[in-house]
Amino acid sequence: MTEAYIYDAIRSPRGRGKKTGALHSVKPIELVAFLLQNLQARNGFDTAAIEDIILGCVTPTGDQGANIAKIAALYAGWSDKVSGVQINRFCASGLEALNLAAMKIRSGWTDLMIAGGVESMSRVPMGSDGGAWFMDAEVSTKVNYIPQGVSADLIATLEGFSRTEVDNYAVNSHKKAAFARKNGYFDKSIIPFTDKNGVLLLAHDELIREDSSIESLAGLQASFQKMGEMGFDVVAKSRYPQVTNINHVHHAGNSSGIVDGAALVLIGSKEAGEKWGLKPRAKIKSIGLTSDEPTIMLQGPTPASRIALKRAGMEAKDIDLYEMNEAFASAVMKFQRDLAIPDDKLNVNGGAIALGHPLGATGAMLVGTVLDELERRDKTTGLVTLCVGGGMGVTTILERV
Repeated sequence: MTEAYIYDAIRSPRGRGKKTGALHSVKPIELVAFLLQNLQARNGFDTAAIEDIILGCVTPTGDQGANIAKIAALYAGWSDKVSGVQINRFCASGLEALNLAAMKIRSGWTDLMIAGGVESMSRVPMGSDGGAWFMDAEVSTKVNYIPQGVSADLIATLEGFSRTEVDNYAVNSHKKAAFARKNGYFDKSIIPFTDKNGVLLLAHDELIREDSSIESLAGLQASFQKMGEMGFDVVAKSRYPQVTNINHVHHAGNSSGIVDGAALVLIGSKEAGEKWGLKPRAKIKSIGLTSDEPTIMLQGPTPASRIALKRAGMEAKDIDLYEMNEAFASAVMKFQRDLAIPDDKLNVNGGAIALGHPLGATGAMLVGTVLDELERRDKTTGLVTLCVGGGMGVTTILERV
């Protein structure tokens, strides 16, 4: 079977997901088109050689609607031959885009593709596309829906993670991200965003708080306690009757930040790379996809990663670096405990708590992050995974070449 090689991975800086954020004035289609142009400029391929663009987008409405993948290619001035498709697997959309592209390459039916994602959360708020899962009371009741923050608190309760422990994880995320930014660990992938007049709008991730501390986080009130008191705690306890009371430990400081951003990965066959003079950086070794119990929702990375590891003929200890999206501190801490991952292998440059989580783009961003760090450390294998709404988990294992 044809191998699927990663030839490049780039991303925008993450801008604060508010009207005061540096990228709020930038339309999501401009974010994608800007990256498309830069990806072509630094790799030199003919855009007509790209057979398809797969973009993840979790809120595909408004500025992000109408198949942004195809329209962004046209807006970027690329060949009319380039196709595009927009997908939504909630928070793992960017990684699912890569996995789908890898499958198409490995099948031999496509040769050169782009996968990635975009989310402009300051312009298109999370949940603004609606959906029966949480908007329709009959549906949400039948499927035992609770908000993800309450799910994160449920995990913390079941696992015995205290408020101090989840806050400590968050502080370390900021410290690691600040150190990585200061030392240029993100520079290989980040494309500083400039507007049409060449004015620099943002060069580095905007959300990192170098001064984050246990003391500063201690002053933040639990974000999901009121939601729990509205009835969602009752739903959670009906699914997990061993729980007497849910310990609401998550807040804005130990949950993923709301940001704007986009990311692209150039992926193709060996023959396509040779034709366009591209140097492969890694290959897709295996993938995993599954779903877990939907009320607790955030535990999917563990079974998905075990599937991917088994397919690769590997054990957890064989992976050099892990990137699990920091949707909430407890979800990552649970994943780390499940697979017995050492601290020095997991999210070594911080994660979404410090950097932010541009929903549809994050999975593709993490691919570039782990690949850059593998190269910097001269290591071989990386595993990327995300927890996903409804209990799903998506995992990709990369191997440097």
